[in-house]
Amino acid sequence: MNNVLRGAVLGSPVEHSLSPLLHREAFRYLGIEGQYDRREVQLESLQEFFLSNHHEFDYLSITMPLKEEALALPVTVDQVAMRVQSANTLYRREDQWHLTSTDGSGFIAALRNEGFEKFKRVLVLGAGGTARAVVGALDGIVDEIAVLGRTSTRREVLESSIQSSSFEYIRWNDSPGFAQYDLVVNTTPAGAADLLADSLFAGDCALFFDVIYKPWPTVLGARWEDSGGKVINGIELLLYQGIQQLGLALDRSLNESELAAHLRPLLKKAIS
Repeated sequence: MNNVLRGAVLGSPVEHSLSPLLHREAFRYLGIEGQYDRREVQLESLQEFFLSNHHEFDYLSITMPLKEEALALPVTVDQVAMRVQSANTLYRREDQWHLTSTDGSGFIAALRNEGFEKFKRVLVLGAGGTARAVVGALDGIVDEIAVLGRTSTRREVLESSIQSSSFEYIRWNDSPGFAQYDLVVNTTPAGAADLLADSLFAGDCALFFDVIYKPWPTVLGARWEDSGGKVINGIELLLYQGIQQLGLALDRSLNESELAAHLRPLLKKAIS
């Protein structure tokens, strides 16, 4: 690895991404000389970008819509990424590139930071790459996992992410019965779950984790708080998955809670 740690976030669109702010400030806080940028990479263009530019970087953050496409790269794919069929992190060890996902582990770390470690019934909104990472991470610490998805074609890969918990796939509807669950996780794009807010009433809601951080608050997140439930902002997932990416790039353990506490106010200010 060069003396300067070099990273970037890849996706489309990426102009809104707070990853550069997170990683650059983490460099400064840790006393690391580093560079971290945004690179616009369209769907079906990831392999071309990687083969042409991988020598310029030590690690890469993969965001939408590339989390599934990344699995086809000529790199070493770990068991986590293979099981959930989604990846958000490329990192280099000497001359070998590796692919993994820190979405699931970052999600669990964010929950634990808020004091939550065990659930009975969880509902995940959405069936894309982030949903699979969340479902895979919840497997074994949740009795029952339900996914609310728009197409049944994703059911099989979601179910294959689960080994211990029971699984149910529900076709998208506007009244999913939030009161049945002690955790609801929104992994859909901004605005996609807004109409679900109309089915939420006081006393129906426990904990809501929205992976969206901008725009904030989301319609569903605001209604959840108004109805007396607790809401965790997507900033928390961004923080912990990004810190874990940096730890992989550095090949050392980081104090995640300490670093998150330092970075959190800066990220919240950036979206305010």
